[in-house]
Amino acid sequence: MVVRKEKKRRRGERTYHGHHKNRKGGGHKGGRGNVSKHKHIFKFVEREDKKGFRYPLRKEYKVINLDDLNTLIKKLIEEGKIDKNNIVVRLSDYGYDKLLGRGKIEFKALIEVSKASRKAVEKIKGLGGEVVLNS
Repeated sequence: MVVRKEKKRRRGERTYHGHHKNRKGGGHKGGRGNVSKHKHIFKFVEREDKKGFRYPLRKEYKVINLDDLNTLIKKLIEEGKIDKNNIVVRLSDYGYDKLLGRGKIEFKALIEVSKASRKAVEKIKGLGGEVVLNS
């Protein structure tokens, strides 16, 4: 049996030369190592809620709808904090910044709030109440 003293060097084992198979060179996987992974591999791992530009000076308002305001007024009347005949609610005392118009309200009330939607103001005025906007 023939025993070779020197190992025969096969040309192009580690690179693309010689055998034309995929993954021999760096080109098939987009480069060697972790180069350029942010462009075409890690983009599938990115979170969906991080898209777009967020305006850094944007103010988030804590809102309350009319149906929630109605339950708040009922609770305040039961606790005896406000009078049923003269309802005055300052929403900033309860941590709310804006009044929205979803739902119905059963009470004629004076509501003090910094912002309110047009629909909410119309519904409260329709019952004879009033909305005072504070700035």
